[in-house]
Amino acid sequence: MKKILTTYCRLTLLLSLMVTSLGSLAQINTDQVVNIGRNALYFEDYILAIQYFNQAIKAKPFLAEPYFYRSVAKISLEDYRGAEQDAGMAIERNPFIVDAYQVRGVSRQNLGDYRGAVEDYDAGLKLMPEDKNLLINRAVCESALKNFDEAQTTFDRLLQLDRRNDRAYIGLAQMNLARQDTTAALENLNRGIALSKKNAGAYVMRAEVYTRSYKDFEHAVADMDSAIMLEPHFAGYFINRAYMKYNLDDYFGAMADYDYALSLDPLSQEAHFNRGLLRAEVGDNNKAISDFDYVLKSNPSNFMALYNRALLHMRTGQFRNAVNDFSAILKKYPEFEAGYMARGEAKRRMGDHKGSEADMEKAMAIFRRHKTHVSTFNPAEIEATAAIKKAEQRALNGGEDEPETAEEIINRFNTLLTVKENDPIKPEYANRQRGHIQNDNIEVEPMPMFTLSYYAQDGELNNKTHYIREIGDINDLRQLPGTLSLVVGETQLDAEQIQRHFGNIEYYNSLLVNAKPRSLDHFARGLDYLLVKNPDAAIADADAAIALSPQFMLAYILRADAHYMQYLMAQARDENNTTLGEAPDARSQAMLRQRQDVTTLDLMMKDLDQAIKLSPKNVYAHYNKGNVYMLQGDYTSAISSYTNAIQLKPDLAEAYYNRGLMYLRMGNKSLGIADLSKAGELGILPSYNVLKRMTR
Repeated sequence: MKKILTTYCRLTLLLSLMVTSLGSLAQINTDQVVNIGRNALYFEDYILAIQYFNQAIKAKPFLAEPYFYRSVAKISLEDYRGAEQDAGMAIERNPFIVDAYQVRGVSRQNLGDYRGAVEDYDAGLKLMPEDKNLLINRAVCESALKNFDEAQTTFDRLLQLDRRNDRAYIGLAQMNLARQDTTAALENLNRGIALSKKNAGAYVMRAEVYTRSYKDFEHAVADMDSAIMLEPHFAGYFINRAYMKYNLDDYFGAMADYDYALSLDPLSQEAHFNRGLLRAEVGDNNKAISDFDYVLKSNPSNFMALYNRALLHMRTGQFRNAVNDFSAILKKYPEFEAGYMARGEAKRRMGDHKGSEADMEKAMAIFRRHKTHVSTFNPAEIEATAAIKKAEQRALNGGEDEPETAEEIINRFNTLLTVKENDPIKPEYANRQRGHIQNDNIEVEPMPMFTLSYYAQDGELNNKTHYIREIGDINDLRQLPGTLSLVVGETQLDAEQIQRHFGNIEYYNSLLVNAKPRSLDHFARGLDYLLVKNPDAAIADADAAIALSPQFMLAYILRADAHYMQYLMAQARDENNTTLGEAPDARSQAMLRQRQDVTTLDLMMKDLDQAIKLSPKNVYAHYNKGNVYMLQGDYTSAISSYTNAIQLKPDLAEAYYNRGLMYLRMGNKSLGIADLSKAGELGILPSYNVLKRMTR
């Protein structure tokens, strides 16, 4: 219930309250752009709405309404930091917009700033004392701050206004649970559900009370059934219900729920881990190992998955794998006597009697040191105790999470690659540019390089013209087979386009043989080669163009693009080579490939540096340098290059996005979120996926 948009994320609230909070719509009906943006809000086309409000703000930055409307769009996309900032800008311009206080309060509530949220709700209640949404949100925040008396007073005030407010009873139940009064919590949950049977969260909360406090798994399953009927696309509900079914000895039902949860969210580590445990219990060992393999691939530090997999490898006779797993365990827990004994047994069965004896001797030495003959060291217990202590520490901090370390942020960034889908995408908004796109499964990848192409990218939301003077000059000559442009990422060609470029190559082959070579002809043929994925030939032509015209800046860009394609092709070959790891000289080959990658990136950097020397305001060369630094692992220099690009072009959304990712990798969460919010504002859709994961 922490991530509660309450009823606010229902944009019908925005439209119904606008009369009272903003006054007559005639105040802004002269601004057609804002009206179009409001229409986009009504149809939940939040990304498009933001683009219109951007235009309104640029034209009339003194207006409050465009900032307010943009904050509504951002909160609907779960960009809470951006929504908080925009609502604040609206309040600065017009302190009488009640809804702006509510937007900022909800944003702060979702960010864990409960005190700031209470301040906003109080400001809104001064203007509209009987607003039920403000009252319940305020009460929930006071409860989160453990100001239970103040929360109770606010709930009582709300119930005086509306005795049949089901959300008030649910909020009271949440407060009762925080005070460990499960009896009162259950009573309030029963009242709330009796008043409204369409609140899935209430059923989930009551199921948890039945499970934890009463061990009443039958009633808990019934409540989870009701929640699933209301929200059938939330994988977490099936995971919870599987646990309850397991406690009723319904192993078949539990397994079916885990399977279905993974069909909804194939990347759920909880579902894979729990299903692995269940499979191991019923003797489906190899499939259990597959589940633990998945968990460990995503999160190598998950000790419990490693421990269970080690035992399963022993059980299935995969002794070499068992040795590797126990070795990882013993590295972390060198006093684990039973671990040495298990590894020793695995080595014995492999025929490594010397290694087996060494492990058994280590185990016996620990037994003698501890003066015992039975293993008393339980790593699983240590891991569980550590988790409990961390949870208790968070509780002591007032219910708020401890500040994350850079290492924790990087770990979450590297392992949580997608966001769970809590709601189905409506068919009419299936386009990723429409609706709640922050719930799409999008891999967390930086924006790619800007490259030369004849194919401008149409239909992109942030479809801005990527222009530099040199491209305009060369197009004015009208001597290329197409109009040159800059595009983000790789250009995909159809069969007809590919044949056209092969025809161009044949034409330039004949021209360069029969006429005096020109740098422009080599450049044109090099670009054709690049578009048909022949980077070596493209580099040769770029070399020739530069030899004939050393000041030809675009030739350096072309050569850098070709080197980048070489790099990508090498990476793809490595990923697809499944037998190399078994080759006798695998290590030497890997080192050779690594040196080749370093050389390729260095060549790219030299060409980009030369392009910047010839054209210092070439924003895209600065941006591409940032990407090269990122590939080299030099995140500080990457940030510097992206900053240079932003200074030259303040609306370069791709630079904000990549700089935000680099800040997150370095553990600077606040700057990272700010940049991602700006990138989303400028039309980079994946920003909202990353923001959701980093702020939840």
